Amino acid sequence: MTVIMTTPPLESLDTPALVLDETRMLRNIERLRRHIGSLGVSVRPHLKTAKSVEVARQLLTDGHGPATVSTLKEAEVFAAAGVGDVLYAVGISPAKLPRVLALRKRGCDVSVVLDSLEQARAVAEASRESGDPIPVLIEIDCDGHRSGMRAGDPLILDIARVLTSGGAELRGVMTHAGESYGAVGAEALAAFAERERAAVVSVAETLRASGFPCRVVSMGSTPTAHFARDLGGVTEVRAGVHVFFDLVMEGIGVCSRDDIALSVLTTVIGHQPTRGWIIVDAGWMALSRDRGTASQAVDQGYGVVCDADGAGFEDLIVVSANQEHGIVALRPGSRATLPDLPVGTRLRILPNHACATAAQFDGYQVLRAGTDTPLAYWPRIRGW
Repeated sequence: MTVIMTTPPLESLDTPALVLDETRMLRNIERLRRHIGSLGVSVRPHLKTAKSVEVARQLLTDGHGPATVSTLKEAEVFAAAGVGDVLYAVGISPAKLPRVLALRKRGCDVSVVLDSLEQARAVAEASRESGDPIPVLIEIDCDGHRSGMRAGDPLILDIARVLTSGGAELRGVMTHAGESYGAVGAEALAAFAERERAAVVSVAETLRASGFPCRVVSMGSTPTAHFARDLGGVTEVRAGVHVFFDLVMEGIGVCSRDDIALSVLTTVIGHQPTRGWIIVDAGWMALSRDRGTASQAVDQGYGVVCDADGAGFEDLIVVSANQEHGIVALRPGSRATLPDLPVGTRLRILPNHACATAAQFDGYQVLRAGTDTPLAYWPRIRGW
């Protein structure tokens, strides 16, 4: 029996709520898969944006991996769901090695990253004591963004020696071009991708020439993954925010507004007519404090305002946010007309940073693709 919906599915939700458009999400996943596949390399998706078993099942090969995570809590939940190949892509703390070993004992091939002799010694010791050679990728700094060792640093070979002689498994090298988020346009992003590739491949070649194994050469950020033209010497590419996209990615030219699959459903709760304000029930506790577009050519405030169907209003953004109140207004300098949005009107806010906004919620209200069920709930993983 077909159920005829008399009201849009989102009307039944309490607000604020996190809304995921599955059709857009699937399109985004396929876009990157096709591009990286055309360059002869596989994708190791980063699950830190979605933090969802249901999303992972559509994002990963056969739902089982390979995958990248940013917390051991993610690794534990995904392993329990059948993901068997996980890269924990945050520099390993020695205190977390027992959890890594426990996951490996359960059958999940967890590898770790590091960039210091201290970490290498701790991993080697844990490997010897457990009898389980923990796989390691040495982190390479390709752009000065945060962690990692610069290509050419002689300590890289010392770390490799400590790992291989101490009982651990040196599996390879990895890097992340975090500074690519500040590049704009296809040419600049392609240049960043090549910079990222060249740095990590050069270290892999140095390791091999010195007699060390280097099976995995891993690079990736959402911007560089989409604009890489040559992946020679690379074995895998990591990306995560491409699943949903956001206003930062639109601002640097990685996606269009129509690709953004995530939004926050909110309700108009008041007005300040003399100030040109519309008040909604989504403040920074729902939208996050991320202002990633503030340094871009177009500042989107705390998010772009759309109607309940996802169609945008001209120049309407969240200009300010308190804990539970969002202030919607025309962007500064706009000549557009403020729309008439009575109390009770449902709106959707597109996020600056999908990872940060999604982190405010326990789960997704999913607009399903190609099913008779218009709305589903997918829980998110929280904690570390």
